[in-house]
This record gives sequence, C-alpha cells and structure tokens, in this order.
Amino acid sequence: MQKLTRGLVGTAGVLALLMAVVFWLRPAELGGKLGLEPVGALGLASLRADLGGFFGAAGVFALLAAVRNRRDLLLVPITLIGIALAGRMLSLALTGLSPPLIQPIVVEAVLLAIMVLGYRGLNKSSV
Repeated sequence: MQKLTRGLVGTAGVLALLMAVVFWLRPAELGGKLGLEPVGALGLASLRADLGGFFGAAGVFALLAAVRNRRDLLLVPITLIGIALAGRMLSLALTGLSPPLIQPIVVEAVLLAIMVLGYRGLNKSSV
C-alpha cells in the first residue's frame, strides 16, 4: 500500500511540476484556459511567478515526499491545495455554481485526498 501511495503522490508531484514549467514558458496560453488573461508584461510575470510558483512548490514537495518517503514534506502541498480549495468554496458561496467551476474543484479535492493519504501512509521524518 505504501508503494501505491508513494506512486500517487510522486505522480501528482511530477504533474504539478509540469504545470509550473508550462506556466513559466507559456503563461498566456495556460492562463487563458483557466480564465486568466494577462495584462502586459506585469500580467505575464504574475502568471509565471504566482501560478508557476504555486505549482512548482507543490510539485517539489510532493515529489520529495514520495522519493524520500517522508510525510512531513506533504504539509506544503496539503496547505497550498487546501487554501486553493477554500478559495473555490468561497467563490461558490459568493457567485454560485456554474459548470466551468466543477472541474477544478474536483481536481483539487482529489489532489488533496491523495496528499492526505500520503501523509497518513508515508513515514514520519527522522529529523
């Protein structure tokens, strides 16, 4: 079971890192798919820094947790994804449900479940 958990966490980490790379290389294209349109150089830099940084941090720590079999490293992606999901719930409360909002909520809920499963299944830090 631990190998499966590590595999899921590691796969999620790699996918998050790939998202970060795409945000760094093609921020306008990926931002547009998420409903974000950059305004000038500042908008492009913000997409690269904010979303690339979000996915990069989540991916690095998830991948490290899987490789090193250390659950404490999952606290970073759990926190990031949990806060993002809370923002989605706030949007639902303020603007109501619309079909485009469902997919990112489901993706973030599944990712959060994988990270929590990893936290429960991976080894404690020896530090």
